[in-house]
Amino acid sequence: MQTPSNYNVVIFLNSTFYQKEIDQLIEPFTNGQKVLVYLFYIDSQNKIDLSSWESKENFDIVEITSEFTPLQFDEDIIIIDALFGFDITKPLSGGFAAVVRLINHLESTVVSIGAPSGLLPDDNTLNNSAHIVKANYTLLLGEAPIACYFAENQVYLGEWSVVNNLPNITESTQLPTFTTTDEIKEYYKPRKRFSHKGNYGHGLLIAGSLGMAGACTLAAQAALKTGIGLLTIHSAQCNRTILQTNVPEAMVQCDTNETFFSDLVIDTTPFQGIAIGPGLGMDDDTNLALHHLLIENSNNNIPIVLDADGINLLANNSGLLYNGVKGAILTPHPIELERLVGKCNNSYIRLTKAIELAKKAEVYIVLKGAYSILIMPDGSYQFNSTGNSGMATGGSGDVLTGIILALLSQGYNKREAIVIANYVHGMAGDIAIQEVGEISLTASDIVNNLPKAWIKLNKMSQEETF
Repeated sequence: MQTPSNYNVVIFLNSTFYQKEIDQLIEPFTNGQKVLVYLFYIDSQNKIDLSSWESKENFDIVEITSEFTPLQFDEDIIIIDALFGFDITKPLSGGFAAVVRLINHLESTVVSIGAPSGLLPDDNTLNNSAHIVKANYTLLLGEAPIACYFAENQVYLGEWSVVNNLPNITESTQLPTFTTTDEIKEYYKPRKRFSHKGNYGHGLLIAGSLGMAGACTLAAQAALKTGIGLLTIHSAQCNRTILQTNVPEAMVQCDTNETFFSDLVIDTTPFQGIAIGPGLGMDDDTNLALHHLLIENSNNNIPIVLDADGINLLANNSGLLYNGVKGAILTPHPIELERLVGKCNNSYIRLTKAIELAKKAEVYIVLKGAYSILIMPDGSYQFNSTGNSGMATGGSGDVLTGIILALLSQGYNKREAIVIANYVHGMAGDIAIQEVGEISLTASDIVNNLPKAWIKLNKMSQEETF
């Protein structure tokens, strides 16, 4: 047996997981290297054919049928984790859990094939983090299940990519649905040449308190860059000059209160869409005013989107949540959602609770994140496919609210509005990073690049689908 220091690559291979096609994935890591293969046989399975490796002088294969005593390895080796992929249905325990702990103990580069061993494809709530391989790189076989799109699982996946010609997904695995360009093209409504501002709706934005005029401004600018015909902003008196200076295209309707939203009577009948929340504040009078508005609007049935403090205030009115917002669009980030549904220990539980809320309250939910999840009142959902980490910045959500408001006001239905809005919002962010990079990206950069995103989407809509 070679001394441990002579090995450059160590492969942990499970006989039930092995398929000849993974050789091509492993080969780049083993070419010209001294390789040790730990081959684990399970349930006295028939011998697998490793003749391609056995014929190579640089490979040593050690078959493990019962007891496993690993060698001591140098830290600069490469570890190939090819134990399970996503072929498991319950957390690892016993001997294989010990193997995972060994891999994680070594300060080596780890490449997982199929999946980091121990990671379940969907719900990892009861999993033991110590029994999941923490890979530096993961090569997924086939489509990525929903676990790959949850933030807390990235510590296990590392940098991951999909190899599409090697299926490793069982029929029971829950795969995510993403917004597609075909869906966007189906929903998108090009403007008609003979039209006027009255054809593109009148929206009401209720936002902004003392010190929070910026949130209101960003939402308003985004609505205008999304083609709304008319926009009225209802905001605290202190924001009048700021708004009329920074958003001259909008009409400003001042609240009777100097510093926050408090008016109990607002005529919403002229509007085709309403957005409430950006920078609104949490004053008791604001809470009461929101309550009145939602109850009144439940009779008028005008499409409504609730964001930021609109959601936070709703969390203080659980009865209103199930009686006054039916059909509304809620756009919470994870913490705001937890104020509505309670503490969530991981992304899977958060998604499950969001689905339950959408069905029970009959609302649309945009659960914002790296892969924003768009949840419909029937419990169906899909992931948005655009955007980048630079968009994790203050004001980005306000911009999204303005886009949704504009689309609702123009006559898009609620599903169409949230699907297109999230797609274009992310597209504008993706265009913006080409100019400013991810670190320097601000919400204003997203607004400023909305015109380019809409031009791109308009061109997409004119392309034939073959």
